[in-house]
Amino acid sequence: MDLDPRTPVIVAARRTPIGTAGHSLKDVTADALAAVAIETVVADLPDGLTVDEVVLGNCLGPGGNLARVAALRAGLPDETAARTVDLQCGSGLAAVVAAVDAIQAGRCDVVIAGGAESASTAPTRLWPSGAAYSRAPFAPAGHADPDMGPAADDLARHAGISRERSDRYAARSFSRARTAVQEGRFDEEIVPVGQVRRDERVRDGMTPERLARLRPTFGADGVVTAATATGISDGAAVVAVIPEELRARLGVPGLAVVATSQRGCDPALPGLGPVPAVRALLDGPSIISQLRGYGGGADWGMIDRVEINEAFAPQVLACCDALGLDEQRVCPDGGGLALGHPWGASGAVLLVRLFSALVRQGLGRTGLAAIAVGGGQGVAALVVTVGETAAS
Repeated sequence: MDLDPRTPVIVAARRTPIGTAGHSLKDVTADALAAVAIETVVADLPDGLTVDEVVLGNCLGPGGNLARVAALRAGLPDETAARTVDLQCGSGLAAVVAAVDAIQAGRCDVVIAGGAESASTAPTRLWPSGAAYSRAPFAPAGHADPDMGPAADDLARHAGISRERSDRYAARSFSRARTAVQEGRFDEEIVPVGQVRRDERVRDGMTPERLARLRPTFGADGVVTAATATGISDGAAVVAVIPEELRARLGVPGLAVVATSQRGCDPALPGLGPVPAVRALLDGPSIISQLRGYGGGADWGMIDRVEINEAFAPQVLACCDALGLDEQRVCPDGGGLALGHPWGASGAVLLVRLFSALVRQGLGRTGLAAIAVGGGQGVAALVVTVGETAAS
């Protein structure tokens, strides 16, 4: 594939273990989690590179510029620029998109980007009246503004996703993640935090029969349960992005980010956000021409690896149905249902997973990452391997 010299390429990718809120990482702040990942990714880079900027996504942290705090905590020089973005669950992927834009524009040559979330240490907020503050609005008055859990149940009813199918999907995610752990597929991407070295939520015995016994979480007639909804989590994930001309000169492998998109959908059904975002990627004529050698045409045959954030089983299934995507192809090593969902980091976790599968393990050439956002949006990215990967 002929790439423009300024095509952004991910050349390093790491994440922390994902902990269940209130458990293994309960005392580690979001900036500390991010710093661990940043420090390791910087160490992964070839000698002589200088980080121009750090961009991090975060949802519910302490405020301020988390990226700046994490960059300094990771030992980067005072001169390193840093900014924090908030696109709710899409924040981590949006941060990488911001890095991609900076590389393409020629403003930066080395950007560290990703996200971090510590639900365990997020501050409790109050309104001036003293009333408890739950969350910011995802949409203004006059628009639907559901919480994501009830919205997932609404989407299940809207899309005809059954409880049984949701349970089967979740059971498969847990089984795949457990197998991936046993086979060491997460080992190279995970950076230990203290004594924590593995994702906490992954477990055995999550069969469809066992999941069928769980009660609905958001209403007696709902589909979503504690197993078909991802856990509230702590974790961080970051990648290093450089231009193709620099990657080629260094002779390192990577993932070229050939397209990104952000699109909106009905705020009443926010879980469908990945659908318009993914369609925008696959329908672009320039992208089809770039990928023609890998499958020819805007269909799923040209994508080797698909990572869609598993916030809720019926939500992912509804997206698969709308996109004509075989659900078996999503998250081959398990996704957010089994691993957890550290909101501000999850979009970057998807790219770390693609880097491990496509570059480290050589399990294909092309990949797609997508995530839904509260308020009815989706973010997606399309990547292609470059350089001498494990499969080369």
